[in-house]
Formats: sequence, structure tokens, C-alpha cells
Amino acid sequence: MTSRPAAAAPVTSATSATAPTRYVDAAGTRFAYRELGPATGVPVVFLHHFTATIDDWDPRLLDGLAAHRRVVVVDNRGVGGTAGRVPTTVEAMAQDAVAFIAALGLTEVDLFGFSLGGFVAQVVALREPSLVRRLVLTGTGPAGFPGVGRLNRRLLTDSAQGAVRLRDPKPLLFFTRTPTGRAAARDYMARLAERTEDRVPATSLRGAARQLVAIVRWGAAEPMDLGAIGQPTLVANGEDDRMLATRGSFDLAHRIPDARLVVYPDAGHGGVFQHHDRFVPEVLAHLA
Repeated sequence: MTSRPAAAAPVTSATSATAPTRYVDAAGTRFAYRELGPATGVPVVFLHHFTATIDDWDPRLLDGLAAHRRVVVVDNRGVGGTAGRVPTTVEAMAQDAVAFIAALGLTEVDLFGFSLGGFVAQVVALREPSLVRRLVLTGTGPAGFPGVGRLNRRLLTDSAQGAVRLRDPKPLLFFTRTPTGRAAARDYMARLAERTEDRVPATSLRGAARQLVAIVRWGAAEPMDLGAIGQPTLVANGEDDRMLATRGSFDLAHRIPDARLVVYPDAGHGGVFQHHDRFVPEVLAHLA
């Protein structure tokens, strides 16, 4: 376990497999995070999905972006290496994200939100518009979107299969059942195992339950005025998202004024990981 002053520059030679886990105090909580990529430029702050920790980001995505951009990944309150109790609202998670960014001494960032992290990124962009330069929203949807927070039959079946087999359910939840999707799932899980040291704890069942409360509340909330998001936004997803219906990505792209939508074929919730070779250049071009 290491710590350092928040203002120090990241190690440019670090990769997703070697970047040390660091800690910073923000809003009374000790947040775990990692940095990689160059020390200059507007950082890209990653906000992750339901139950995820900083060990669950695809290394090809992080390393591909960090070859050109400063990348910061962080564990939410009560998740992974971060202390505290998981908030039960997306708004509270957004407040934590803003506090973490301020604790690093950053005044302008690009936000990358995946799934639950995409909910948080939308709130931050609306409430702190001067903080966010550009947005990337993947595998996510707007507040009040039909089906968000509801355990549909496909989701329950996939989760149950993972529990029965004592395996991570992500291969079932994130990818299609086609030969291409199955192969992509195997490759993705192998990549997640590349980091072998200095990993953070998995999210507890209690933490996951509290996150689920926040997701349900997001699905039941009144729609936000996404027309007020002025940041250029890249929206991306697979064509068959089993967790957050792909039509939610179309809705986001339609309602955010300066948004562009990318949908990947034969792909699901983890489509941006499956198609990382195409997605990374898309993100770099969008953030340039």
C-alpha cells in the first residue's frame, strides 16, 4: 500500500498491470485510485460499473488510451480499495466523484462513464459543467429510462448461472452467445487476470446491494434535462445489451445536443471491451 501527494505527476511508464494503487483523502473518505499515461494534458477520469473495482477495467482500453492521454481510475466509496459505505443514490456518487477530482487538484477533466458510472458522469456534467470538458458514455442510459433497475428474466438467468457455476457472471452479462461473443468473453476475462499484484478487494454483497438501490432509484427518477449537457459526448454500446437495453444509448445520443453514437455489431454490454481495437481510436479522436 502506497500513498503520495495528490499533485505529484503520474509515472509515464506505468501500465494497467503495473500502475501502483494510490490513495487520497476526499470528503472524509480515503479513495483508492491508479494513474497511468503522460503527466500532461486534461486527464480522463474513469467511473466504473455495478460491482466493479479498478481491477475490472479492460487493460487494452486503459493502456490504449494511456499511450496518449493521462488516465485516472478510481474506486467509488465503499468499493474495492476505497473506504466508507456505498451511497444509495447516484447523486451522492456524483458528489464523491467531484470531491475526488478536487482532491487530486484537477480543475478540468474528461469523464468516461460505463454503465452505473455513466449515470454518475451525467450528473457530474450537469451539476459541474465547468469541470467536465468532454464525455464518453458507454453501456448506459438516462434517468427514468424504462427497465433500468428491473431484474428482467435474461439478467436473472445469467446471474443465476454464474452463481451456480461459482464463476464471474460478466462473460454471460457482457457478451453475446454467438461464437464471436463467447470468444470475446474468454479473451476479456484473460485480460482482466493480467494484473497479478497490488489488486484491490472485490465488492462485498452488502456494497452491491446498496449500489442496486441506487440503480433502482435512477430508473424510477424523473428524466433529467439532458439538453443542458453542453459537452461534446461520445455514446457507445453493443447492439444487444442484456443489462441496459441498447435503446437507452440511442435515447442519450438523441437528447444530448452534441452527441455521437457508435453501436458495435454482435456485441453486448461490454461491446467497447470486445471491440477495443476500434473503440480506443474513436475515444482518442473524440477527446482530441
